[in-house]
Amino acid sequence: MQLFSRPASAARQPARSPSPGAARRIRKTGVVAAAAAVVMALSACGGGSSPQNADGPVELRFSWWGGDKRAQLTQEAIKQFEAENPNIKIKPEFGDWSGYWDKLATQVAANDAPDIIQMDEKYITEYSSRGALLDLSKYEIDTSKLDEAALNAGKSEDGLTGIAAGINAATILANPAVFEAAGVEMPDDSTWTWEDFGRIAAEVTEKSPDGTYGAAAYGTDEASLGVWLRQNGKSLYTSDGKLGFEPKDISEWWAFLKELSAKKAVPSASEVIEAEAAPLDQSGLATGKNAMAFWWSNQAPALEKASGGDLKIMRFPTKTGSAEDAGLWYKASQFWSASSRTKHPEETAKFIDFLANNVKAGEALLADRGVYPNSEVRAAIESKLTPADVKVVKFIDQIKDELGEAPAPPPKGAGAIQEIIKRYTSEVLFERLSTDEAGKKAHDEMKSAISS
Repeated sequence: MQLFSRPASAARQPARSPSPGAARRIRKTGVVAAAAAVVMALSACGGGSSPQNADGPVELRFSWWGGDKRAQLTQEAIKQFEAENPNIKIKPEFGDWSGYWDKLATQVAANDAPDIIQMDEKYITEYSSRGALLDLSKYEIDTSKLDEAALNAGKSEDGLTGIAAGINAATILANPAVFEAAGVEMPDDSTWTWEDFGRIAAEVTEKSPDGTYGAAAYGTDEASLGVWLRQNGKSLYTSDGKLGFEPKDISEWWAFLKELSAKKAVPSASEVIEAEAAPLDQSGLATGKNAMAFWWSNQAPALEKASGGDLKIMRFPTKTGSAEDAGLWYKASQFWSASSRTKHPEETAKFIDFLANNVKAGEALLADRGVYPNSEVRAAIESKLTPADVKVVKFIDQIKDELGEAPAPPPKGAGAIQEIIKRYTSEVLFERLSTDEAGKKAHDEMKSAISS
């Protein structure tokens, strides 16, 4: 099963998992860095917008990734904006995650970046630190109603280079039908510990038909590691762009996974790898083969639809049994960013302000990119959300007072980290490396990735 293998940013796409092979991801990160470096050397006279007539409307290019549903909702938001701003035309450019970043890197290198760019947390530092993104704080964008943690996620020493398009939280999704079939009581997520998680998952496996497990295996994305580290007083990254943990910290994370595997609380190594390649609607949670799985909150509606039944959104287990120690945070699912080379920064900022703060934009986009960061828009559109989306909004509101400090943003090179984690999780599960060996090797590779 894909513990966070499909990032929140890719939710609701037909193929939500940006999980090409390790070499492809590392190459992709290199392309991003190279493209960002190239843009610094290009002439400042270029821009992303199409040429305009002096008296004609301004045309802005707007690029995002996502499936057909996202395209439909986003183009409705564009329609609403253009109705209010007839002198600004928005030209949509969209595609799936797999080709998005290579295309964007090429556009930036060629000084042909879109004016408005849907940006991901993994790459925002790559682009902003090289001067490729506009500092939005210099333009008229109202940020007063945005959740503080979500707003801060788009800030760096380079300014405000991203406005959160949606917020999510790391969660465990549970399928009550699997628990009921096994005759196992659902856990209390406000008090459970990691020991409870392992015991309950093993009990579900034992009392279920062959091929059904109490939980999915974690270890295929940095988000799950990030939660574990935060609960142990560490962090994935530091504010100065370094790793915030030691090899033994990730070794202990894998050691617990090995315990779960030995108890058959999670699938076998081969089943974990097979599940990683499955689309969301064929995941263990969606097909009733896992009682619990680790996903971002905004993926819950799509998974619930695929499962054909009710899913429960739960907090992570803790070491102490206290929900306040879960170490959760609000994550920006994506950002609205802008090219620093746009010829029309004021109009670009006006469109981003509309996306972030206008109720009409909220009514068009709904919860496709996560829970709306603007609290007033969130309240205004709640009646239009599906029951599954409302469930996510309520969970996000429920944990508000339990959140820890927002983590440091991923540094340059962080796009390679997920593939490193996945690769060494596989090595550990197949017993090709000990947890200590994997911890040392993975730490060295991660350190190299973000320092190169």
